[in-house]
Amino acid sequence: MTTRFLVVLDADSTLIRNEVIELIADEAGRGAEVAAATEAAMRGETDFATSLRSRVQALAGVPTRAFERVLSRIEPTPGVRELTAAVHERGGAVGVVSGGFHEILDSLAPTLGVDVWRANRLEVRDGVLTGNVSGDIVDADAKAHHLAEWASERGVPLTRTIAIGDGANDLKMIAAAGLGLAFNAKPRVRAEAPLVIGPVDLREVIPLLP
Repeated sequence: MTTRFLVVLDADSTLIRNEVIELIADEAGRGAEVAAATEAAMRGETDFATSLRSRVQALAGVPTRAFERVLSRIEPTPGVRELTAAVHERGGAVGVVSGGFHEILDSLAPTLGVDVWRANRLEVRDGVLTGNVSGDIVDADAKAHHLAEWASERGVPLTRTIAIGDGANDLKMIAAAGLGLAFNAKPRVRAEAPLVIGPVDLREVIPLLP
């Protein structure tokens, strides 16, 4: 079965209401500190990769068993299941590309109707986070790359792709897509994206599907 179109979403503050790194940081008692750094990165005030490495350092010592508590606190964005169902009904596919973490998305994404996803990985030693990212960081360039790669794999022209995000690290994939949407977005993203979704409800995207 051919894929008619592709919708790619950011995860934190787009697919879900939360910023996962802040929930993990809460487990280390450093949630407020990491939240401030995350806000600066999403506004585009700091380099994303540098900021992420710094924020992940604050997670050192958190046991991996804490991921269950983190998952229990995650709130899917209103309308997410309705949107993914509508995409599938119309013959489309749903991807998520995130500056967050596979350790959470691998459990969460399938429950929300996501077909393919890519995120960062946290380095673990003896069941505890080391404070380092494992492998390459998913930054703005990587987000745009995965949008194009997934579209190519499915034979979908970029003109039939939709990218949805809230932070400055989403701007390159928003620009690369056939339609880029600022959703629950920071001021810079609202200013630069072709279209802004006002209500924090992903059902608002359904009328825009091809």
